[in-house]
Amino acid sequence: MKKVIYTLILFAFLSLGNEALAQGYNTGIGLRAGSGNGLTVKHFISQKAALEGILYTRWRGLIVGGLYEVHNDIREVQGLQWFYGGGAHLGTWNANRGNTPWGEPNRSYTVFGLDAIIGLDYKFQDAPVNLSLDYKPAFNFSGYNGWWGDEVALSIRFTF
Repeated sequence: MKKVIYTLILFAFLSLGNEALAQGYNTGIGLRAGSGNGLTVKHFISQKAALEGILYTRWRGLIVGGLYEVHNDIREVQGLQWFYGGGAHLGTWNANRGNTPWGEPNRSYTVFGLDAIIGLDYKFQDAPVNLSLDYKPAFNFSGYNGWWGDEVALSIRFTF
C-alpha cells in the first residue's frame, strides 16, 4: 500500500507545472471523511474530466478505488461544480470487525466491485482549498456480494 501512496503523491507533484484546467486547480490531495475514512487525490485530465483515487478504511479493512468523473459548472456560484461518474474498487474487510448485521463476524472478505458517484465540488477562490461532498454507492461482485448504498463523504483537499 505504501507504493500506491507514493505513486499517487509522485503523480500529483509531476502535474505541478501544468496549467490549471478546471475550477482554478489541476490536482488536489486531501482527506476523505464519511462511512469510510481515508485519502483522496483528484487530477483533472481535461476541462470537464477528472480522475480520482481513493484509499480508505472500512469495516476494519482497506479499500482502493479509482473513479472517472465529469464536472459541470453551476453558473450561479463561482467555483462550484456538480459531478458524476463511475469506477471500481478492490480491498479487504477484516475479521473481528465488530457488530455488523451481515456476514460472519470472524471471517475476512476480499471485495471487488463497481462504484458510481455524484456530488458537489467547490474550490475557494482565494485559498488553495477544495471541498467536495459526494454520494458513492457501490456493488460488490466478490467477497461479500451486494449493494452498498450508504457511502456519503466530505473531502477536503489542498490544491495546486
